[in-house]
Amino acid sequence: MTNESKYIEKKEYLSRYAHERTLALRESAARLAMGSGAEAEWFRSVQEDLPKFIPFLTKKCRLEFRGRILEIGAGGGWLSAELSKLPNVVEVITTDFSPLLLKEQAPKVFLLRKANTAKITRMPGDFHKMDFPNNYFDSVVCSAVLHDSANIVQVLREVKRLLKPGGRFVAIREPVWPLVKIKSRAKMVAKLVRTGVNDRFYTLADYKEFFRQASLPLEVKRVNTSSGFKYYLNAVVNGLTHARYAFIGTKRGRGDDRGQSLGLRTARNSSK
Repeated sequence: MTNESKYIEKKEYLSRYAHERTLALRESAARLAMGSGAEAEWFRSVQEDLPKFIPFLTKKCRLEFRGRILEIGAGGGWLSAELSKLPNVVEVITTDFSPLLLKEQAPKVFLLRKANTAKITRMPGDFHKMDFPNNYFDSVVCSAVLHDSANIVQVLREVKRLLKPGGRFVAIREPVWPLVKIKSRAKMVAKLVRTGVNDRFYTLADYKEFFRQASLPLEVKRVNTSSGFKYYLNAVVNGLTHARYAFIGTKRGRGDDRGQSLGLRTARNSSK
């Protein structure tokens, strides 16, 4: 395992959906957060809370990650770090608008989470239009990213182009408005911002429509990473007072005939 992942410098990678002002704002926000209480809270979450998503996806959702994976809008790259440690994952491409986050924050996260950095390549990229061939990735993943795009449908169409037939797209930590309007929404938004999620919310119906327009069949999973009594409480109120979902889109193709994805497939019940 190498001490640092590979970094590829890229110029003029922003698409017509984004521009230099988008990059400047993101990097300005990143600089303000670095060394602040917000960054300390985010790193605490990276160490204690966010890694719980991998067991949830692999065990509760029965998904298996393998092959070549792309993370879009990776920021500090905690999700890439966790995926790199899975034995069937061969390569992880970690992309973000911000070279600053990829160069300065991601290596800290990789060290903190003991990532298999030999598998990881970092490079700037615009998730509206990526510089990769068609049918290139076994799976594409993101964390708290879709809501932050200029055109969600375009991002989903680009993801679909990049996926191999039968491949899966997994999006987690998207802020979704619950069914019950809460008086303390401002507090909820502030908490999300502290952990790296902005204040742009859509409803579950909105997300379903985005995936429909992109012709990317969607499966929605309720996210619950708690344990004990809190697990059962969250199972009851999820979608009502708060809304936490994993969005799983599948690119139809020859992989469907085999009943599995090439990159992220439903794991068979081990008891069979």
